[in-house]
Amino acid sequence: MSKLHLIEDYLNTHRQLVEALDGLSAEALKWKAKPGSWSITEVVAHLADHSIVVSFRIRDILAGTTVQLPAFNQDAWVSGQHANEGEVAESLALFYSLLQYNARLFERLGEEEWAKSGVNAKGETIHITDIIRSFAAHVQTHLAQIERIQTGAKAVLPA
Repeated sequence: MSKLHLIEDYLNTHRQLVEALDGLSAEALKWKAKPGSWSITEVVAHLADHSIVVSFRIRDILAGTTVQLPAFNQDAWVSGQHANEGEVAESLALFYSLLQYNARLFERLGEEEWAKSGVNAKGETIHITDIIRSFAAHVQTHLAQIERIQTGAKAVLPA
């Protein structure tokens, strides 16, 4: 996949997320299938958090780090920030801003920089292109999760 297509796929995740959220009520955004599961608001907060972590990992690789790239406890981040009490629009705005900021960075990178790599929390060598591809795939996983939550909410919430 070319650099241009990789960046386009990366940026396209925002449009896909906006489309998935279109027309959802405030109740549907906060609804949970059961205690301990995530609401749509929490999923979007997680995607914003994941964008922060990915942004750090990419910059650490570009800086020539030799340390293992950080993992994060997604459930603890979501619950610790009381994400379901937040506004989905705020998380979505952060997600969009980081996408735009990172895309401008990607456009500035030369071939040598695109080839740089780091070591993830599993001890695997990963390249910047791997991180960007997996980010887009990660969003797809959560888009499917949003659809499942939305289906569950429709079954129990008043229309």
